[in-house]
Amino acid sequence: MVGLERQMQAHNLSLFPRPDIGDCFSEERRIVLHEGDTCDFLRNVPDNLATLIITSPPYNIGKEYESKTSIGAYLLRQEPVIDELVRILSAEGSLCWQVGNYVENSEVYPLDVFYYDIFKSRKLKLRNRIIWHFGHGLHASKRFSGRYETILWFTKSDKYTFNLDDVRVASKYPGKRHYKGSNRGKPSGNPLGKNPSDIWEFLAEEWERELWDIPNVKANHPEKTIHPCQFPIELVERCVLALTNEHDWVLDPYCGVGSALLAGLIHNRKVAGCDREPDYIEITKRRIQDYFDGALRKRPLGKPVYVATGREKISQIPREWTKEKSGDEW
Repeated sequence: MVGLERQMQAHNLSLFPRPDIGDCFSEERRIVLHEGDTCDFLRNVPDNLATLIITSPPYNIGKEYESKTSIGAYLLRQEPVIDELVRILSAEGSLCWQVGNYVENSEVYPLDVFYYDIFKSRKLKLRNRIIWHFGHGLHASKRFSGRYETILWFTKSDKYTFNLDDVRVASKYPGKRHYKGSNRGKPSGNPLGKNPSDIWEFLAEEWERELWDIPNVKANHPEKTIHPCQFPIELVERCVLALTNEHDWVLDPYCGVGSALLAGLIHNRKVAGCDREPDYIEITKRRIQDYFDGALRKRPLGKPVYVATGREKISQIPREWTKEKSGDEW
């Protein structure tokens, strides 16, 4: 059984007893959820604490929880937060920064490109630039519709947590054998599965392309809340499994409705998050409660993306768009 399958079976329920949710940071707690300013919260978090910092910062696109500014002013506003995060990140830790694009006057500014120099100037090292692909979203009229966002995976040092066996996948050709050398005739693969490449198509049966095909949280997604740009829990779970060990700290400085915190709890990590929106904090508390009650609505880890068969009415071409000859009329 490959690592992902083992994880899916082993972590249906948290091994932790139900903990209290603390507002102020304390290493004695297992869940910290703070309502307020991110920088103020981070200043009270100890140095070198978090094994994984994962977040989706405000994109500066004018959502209800942000005010749109120039791209330069927006990036300057993020730098103090990044300085705190670098301080908090453990020596063997990872920082995953998930962003989309900033658009001004129909011109696209890829935020990951701008952020790269900021993190590099703090001496972080980029391990992967991962593309998260999703099939649905707003339709553009003056350019191609955007259907991806980017995760920049940085580490603080060359010695970092990476659990290969937890993310191995079934080999496509497990019977393949060495054809020359001292191992000629012996199996060439690993009995636990293969090492994923750096291009991931993120389904349970194959993690081998750097394209993570995970549905975004829209419409009838089981995790949907009032948040307009919600993380799917599944997206964070992959990072938690690969980049942390049990009981490590997972931190989200812009936690929204708590998807990163839930991903950490599901896999027995300690979690800390902050958001300034009271409604999001209340939703996060309710979702955490639902998790411990066994009632959390969640898309299963590794569930394949639904593909229409063509028989569904909604997937068929409208008759108005087809030219069907009837007598002398089309």
